[in-house]
Amino acid sequence: MWKILRQIARTGTRSEAPPDYDDALRVEAERIQRELLSILGRALAIRQVDAGSCNGCELEINALDNPYYNLEGLGIRFVASPRHADLLLVTGPVSRNMELALLRTHDATPAPKLVVAVGDCGCDGGIFGASYATRGAVSSVLGVDVAVPGCPPPPIDILRGILTAVRRGRPAAPAPSPAD
Repeated sequence: MWKILRQIARTGTRSEAPPDYDDALRVEAERIQRELLSILGRALAIRQVDAGSCNGCELEINALDNPYYNLEGLGIRFVASPRHADLLLVTGPVSRNMELALLRTHDATPAPKLVVAVGDCGCDGGIFGASYATRGAVSSVLGVDVAVPGCPPPPIDILRGILTAVRRGRPAAPAPSPAD
């Protein structure tokens, strides 16, 4: 243990210098907040649903809550109940086991509801496609407002997709009838 403590004392703390303060980012954040309030009249509440993904997209969505992207500071928050949500953020190909749960979550979300499909799997089924285990893309089960491609997409692209859906502000097309 003493050897490790001596090494720590010799090398000190090694880290990067903090980034310079950028006033343009603060102005952009304020603009996004004003836009959200003008469109919704309140903060945007998102319910994230993993319909069968590999969790790559979830890691990127989780990065949206870190201090760099500061989603909460923009007036966007994640909620645990679909009854409190304005937008569904769906990742992964819709597995047959998650199809009913996704439809129930969509039904429990109050109108007008927005749906954003995240990742290649959510957009077109990705490497899984449609098979005995999956229904494929989210759009094969629900109407999708915005699709964010990428495997996984970077957090900034996910944020752009969310803001695009809010700007459009229209609910998705009716869901297709479920196939057996």
